[in-house]
Amino acid sequence: MEEYGILIDYEYCTGCHTCEVACKQEHGREAGRDGGVKVIEILHDFGNGRLDLINLPVFTKMCILCRPRVKKGQKPACVHHCMAGCLEFGIIEELSKKMNKKRMIIWRP
Repeated sequence: MEEYGILIDYEYCTGCHTCEVACKQEHGREAGRDGGVKVIEILHDFGNGRLDLINLPVFTKMCILCRPRVKKGQKPACVHHCMAGCLEFGIIEELSKKMNKKRMIIWRP
């Protein structure tokens, strides 16, 4: 059986939180409550006034990769609505071939 996951290219995440909103709406969760994904901000201070802000979509134990949507041939809600296109859903083996020296990770439940 093939395992599915989400490839995250967080170099391009803009921190728009659309993935969070899409997840909560898909699963009927209230605003202010945690869902299957949360975008966190990491601020790295290089010194001399140089800063780097990284937005990182982090998937929680509540994420089920939108199994009902996937069974219908659709992408998970977070991937479908990601405005930056930094989330990609697929078979883990295929996703791992797309990874390179960029800041990318694969998440699976």
